[in-house]
Amino acid sequence: MTPAEPLQRLSGTEPSADHWCERLVAGAAQTRVLVLLAGTETAAVPGISAAGATPESRRFTAAADAEYLLLGPRAQPVHPLPALPAGVSPALIARAALEGLGLEPWLVDLGVPVAPAVPHLSLGQHPARCLSTGQALAPERVRALWQLGARWGERLARRQDPILLAECVPGGTTTALAVLEGLGIEAEGLVSGSQRQPDHQLKQRLVQQGLQAAGLCAPSAPTALLAAVGDPMQALAAGVVQAAAQAGAPLLLAGGSQMAAVLALVLAATPQGQRQAVVDQAAVVTTAWLANEASSDLPGLLSRMALRWGVEPLGFASSLRFRGSDCAELLAYEQGFVKEGVGAGGLSALWQLSGRTTDDLRGACEQACLLLRQA
Repeated sequence: MTPAEPLQRLSGTEPSADHWCERLVAGAAQTRVLVLLAGTETAAVPGISAAGATPESRRFTAAADAEYLLLGPRAQPVHPLPALPAGVSPALIARAALEGLGLEPWLVDLGVPVAPAVPHLSLGQHPARCLSTGQALAPERVRALWQLGARWGERLARRQDPILLAECVPGGTTTALAVLEGLGIEAEGLVSGSQRQPDHQLKQRLVQQGLQAAGLCAPSAPTALLAAVGDPMQALAAGVVQAAAQAGAPLLLAGGSQMAAVLALVLAATPQGQRQAVVDQAAVVTTAWLANEASSDLPGLLSRMALRWGVEPLGFASSLRFRGSDCAELLAYEQGFVKEGVGAGGLSALWQLSGRTTDDLRGACEQACLLLRQA
């Protein structure tokens, strides 16, 4: 089977991209989907996030997105999707793709303010502190999460089926910026955010406060950096990616700058001679809205990572668009109010790689919008 529509290649060599896509095409129906839910008190900083219209509503975002992923638009969830400045959560796209592909996500709570009221694995932890403190996570927690992720990555890789990692971490683009800067990547202005126009100055100010409070200079060791300015999702995801890539399993890192930061952590923690194997197996895959937005630059960020570690990361964007839709909630994506999250870009790309058309996925999203209004 070949994709009905090719993905947009953002970075990486053409041979590596073709080989990665071929493996995802062959294994699309067997893909293991892991959705990592986490929290950081960074999300409470006024003006830092629009993943929920207010700091209080962002406490419920991960729970609401998780419930929607499993229950869909017809259900009456305990935690309804939070109001956004405009549009609707990208969980709607992710759910439509999961349902059409016949895939069941594995939800993991790594420490959210409010737990989802659907079946999930809880690690019994709490959100990270604000990164500006320079003490976001206890060092032993970082090590434990990375090690746990490595064990999961080894197990998931045994069948060599594709692994799709998705996340829901309000405030996570700012922790991503902090990690990238701390690893020696000049990422100011390149990292996206849930706001229509991300406040890059605010993000950078928080990052500098955190790095200075921790007494860190770039480049810093990955685990020390995560303890200072990271979030729980990053630690566990890095362990999964490092172990699964070394075992030869293809990975789809569903997201934008947050997944780029995870990949950067893995490259920093991997010996030079093994880094090519990592970028051959793991690709960052996002939406067309994020890949082409004017206020960030994911391809530029991946290019700087290539210069930093001497290997070219793979990056793709799905072709899903909502131009001309009758649903105002979906038109908001075209207007820049919503861009990415909860694996929307990666799952819509997997939809394409499975041989389905984006017109069909768009139709499923429009139907979900209508059902959501009626619920």
